Amino acid sequence: MAIQAADRTAQYAELDKVIEKWKGEAGGVLPIMQHAQEIFGCVDEDVQNYISEKTGVPVTTIYGIATFYSLFTLKPKGKYTIGVCLGTACYVKGSQLVIDELSKQLNLEVGGTSEDGLFTLDATRCIGCCGLAPALMVNDEVYGRLTPADVPGIIEKYTQLG
Repeated sequence: MAIQAADRTAQYAELDKVIEKWKGEAGGVLPIMQHAQEIFGCVDEDVQNYISEKTGVPVTTIYGIATFYSLFTLKPKGKYTIGVCLGTACYVKGSQLVIDELSKQLNLEVGGTSEDGLFTLDATRCIGCCGLAPALMVNDEVYGRLTPADVPGIIEKYTQLG
C-alpha cells in the first residue's frame, strides 16, 4: 500500500489543484470527481476519501455520485476497453455469443479487467451501429458483423499493440 501511495503522490498533487479551483463552488464536487477519474483512471475508495477530506463533502455523498453516474468507475479500466453491444439488434444477431467468447478468451467476467491491465470487458447497450450488428467497440474503434470466430483476431491485434 505504501508503494501505491508513493506512486500516486504526483497524481494527488494534480488533484489538489483541481480541488482548489472547485472547492466551495455549488456543484463543484462533480468536476472534481471528473478530473480525479481522468487523473487516476477511477474514483476508488482512496480517491473518494481524499476528496472528502479536502472538500469537507461526506464520503457517502461522493460514493453516491460515483455509483449513480455511469461515467465513473470504482476500479481502474484496462488500456483497451471492449464494449460489446447487447442492444436489441446486436443481441438478436448473436452478440451474447461474442461476449461469451471474449470472456472465455480473456478469462474475464463482464465488468472485469485483466491482471496485466490490458483489457476491460463491458456489456453495453446500443452503440448506434445497428446496421453492423452484432457490434463491439474497443475504445473508439468499431467492429461489426461479428461472430465468435472473429474474437481471437481482435484480441491478438490489441495484445500486439500492448
